[in-house]
Amino acid sequence: MVKTIFRNLMSNAIKFTDRGGKIDIKVELNDENILIKVKDTGVGMEQGKINKLFQIDQNVSSAGTQNEEGSGLGLILCKEFIHLNKGEISVKSQQGKGTEFSFTLPKYQEKIN
Repeated sequence: MVKTIFRNLMSNAIKFTDRGGKIDIKVELNDENILIKVKDTGVGMEQGKINKLFQIDQNVSSAGTQNEEGSGLGLILCKEFIHLNKGEISVKSQQGKGTEFSFTLPKYQEKIN
């Protein structure tokens, strides 16, 4: 599931960032969680679109910078996978300046009997 989440967020960052743009990936660890951030310098989004991203009843599919098509379901799937693993996802974006998706997952704790 984590591979699918990461692949989708990276694919979206590539899709919505013009050639010559930048994509940063950051991983932070603390005692309880892993935080992963995928940030791009792409086209960004307005707040109205951000509010609809994770809603199954909303169609927020957009063509990429090279007119790539998408279904708009990838982020909904990411959210479901993250929640199934007791994590959270968030997004920050500014139109024309880029987008940052962040998600947390609890660190795996090996049980000792």
